[in-house]
Amino acid sequence: MAKIPQKRIHKYLRHNKKFPHVWCPGCSNGIVLGAIIRAIDELKIERDDIAMVSGIGCSSRMPVYVDFNTLHSLHGRAIPFATGIKFFKPHMKVIVVTGDGDSTAIGGNHFIHAARRNIDITVVIVNNNIYGMTGGQYSPCTPHDDVATTMPYGNIDNTFDICKLAIGAGASFVGRTTAYHAIEAQQMIKKAVSHNGFSVVEVVSACPVIYGRLNKKGGAPEMMTEMKENSITLKGIDKLPADKKEGKIIRGIFIDEKRPEFNDKYQQLVDHLKEKK
Repeated sequence: MAKIPQKRIHKYLRHNKKFPHVWCPGCSNGIVLGAIIRAIDELKIERDDIAMVSGIGCSSRMPVYVDFNTLHSLHGRAIPFATGIKFFKPHMKVIVVTGDGDSTAIGGNHFIHAARRNIDITVVIVNNNIYGMTGGQYSPCTPHDDVATTMPYGNIDNTFDICKLAIGAGASFVGRTTAYHAIEAQQMIKKAVSHNGFSVVEVVSACPVIYGRLNKKGGAPEMMTEMKENSITLKGIDKLPADKKEGKIIRGIFIDEKRPEFNDKYQQLVDHLKEKK
């Protein structure tokens, strides 16, 4: 009997650690994890040269399952922990995996200042529009009028546009895709990890068990179909009339610029002061 070839993602997983996973059926976190692993595999980065950091939330369980240097930290504090790693081990590729609530609510301050500094960290934000793990509270990214357990009559807040927030704060690489577009996500994450500076990849994702159920979105197939049909590339959006653009998920790389990176500037300052002394 022919041996079944091992999928390349298998060698990056901790098979004896916390499996089966805790994610609900139809959750997009597995798709995003696969995209991250395949991107790393294509870049041929040694596992010892990667640190994956997370805070608290559904997506923040990812470091538990991968065979990298990993850190499962406090709610909203993944980026400062990642900053410490990058300072101490500047050669390492540091990847933060976080959710829309973890990164833009309690972690929002850290997010904007890491972007402002342009520190060389890749932040993958799994945006499922809700706090899934803790019971379905609304997040800064819950769409206006959508229902959550803490907004049972519809969300009256205006929502964050994560990519615009990142660009405005100073991130030098910012992109958005969806969990449906898994290969696109893989290639975007690959570019983000290769980028020298603060890079953000927002992956619009499905939470059928909480967000989908509360908002009558159907199951995972229906939510994935919506991502497919309601998203459009940056090039495509320019061709649409104004009335057709409303509510579309715009996919693509919004900014990819070379700018001075924080660790490099810090080292230059240290070298300058040593010479002066």
